[in-house]
Amino acid sequence: MVHVEGLTDRPGRQTIRCKGAIMEIHRIGSDVSVLNDQLPVPGIGFLAVNAFVLQATEPVVVDTGLSLPDRGFLNALGTVIDPRDVRWIWLTHPDRDHTGALFDLLDLAPRAKVITTFIGAGIMSTERPLPMDRVYLLNPGQSLDVGDRTLRAFRPPLFDSPATVGFYDDKSGICFSSDCFGAPMPTSELAGSSEVRDVPRDDLRAGQLLWATLDSPWVHAVDPDRYADTVEPLRAMDPAVILSTHLPPAAGQTAEFLDMLTAAPGSDPFVGPDQHALEQMLASFEPAGSA
Repeated sequence: MVHVEGLTDRPGRQTIRCKGAIMEIHRIGSDVSVLNDQLPVPGIGFLAVNAFVLQATEPVVVDTGLSLPDRGFLNALGTVIDPRDVRWIWLTHPDRDHTGALFDLLDLAPRAKVITTFIGAGIMSTERPLPMDRVYLLNPGQSLDVGDRTLRAFRPPLFDSPATVGFYDDKSGICFSSDCFGAPMPTSELAGSSEVRDVPRDDLRAGQLLWATLDSPWVHAVDPDRYADTVEPLRAMDPAVILSTHLPPAAGQTAEFLDMLTAAPGSDPFVGPDQHALEQMLASFEPAGSA
């Protein structure tokens, strides 16, 4: 049973406290719930880590949260849908921030199948293989009928895994973009926001370009014209809402987001801290007066 300690504090948003972790649940119309977690990234900010529930006739869970203990993902999911009713688990790619509760959810959802690619299933097999009778292989360019709508799979322009597959829901007009469009936020409150418009415009643009070069460093080495071609399918979709694993929900932002994508190859490359910076950071944690 989930113990709900908070009440709705603004339309479409609930604060859920479970198993020592707080997750935000944002609702987008009647079709989608956003299960928001986050991680602090020292020196960079706070990164949203979202999973989603699409309330189709055949309900779809999109990713399954962080692979860290005591996140309370399944308890939060249970406030949105009975896990036994889940029919599909769309794994946008098998990074550890997308697969946390995957096998536990498979146990609770006996009719559910995991949507992934051949490469995605192969990557999973190096740690804990997926049961192949529970797998549904779907490639970019293919579609899936989930009863009352069609989900159209595509490869987002920016990605950090060869197994990445997002999708467009033709009924709600929502694009599920995996890691694409993500951005570290300057505060924890903004990382947990229910609407990206809460983020100052300049902070959002800078954060998205930073994330683009951090998560997809290959963007500086691609042919500009061929890269630009990968943006066009999104332009044709013209989604009403863009959902990213690492960004608050974004409604009516498509033009600005596509402009950011086209600017990414010319942005400054990300250079992370080196060993000297790490030692300085560790030294700053030592108690005053220690040897």
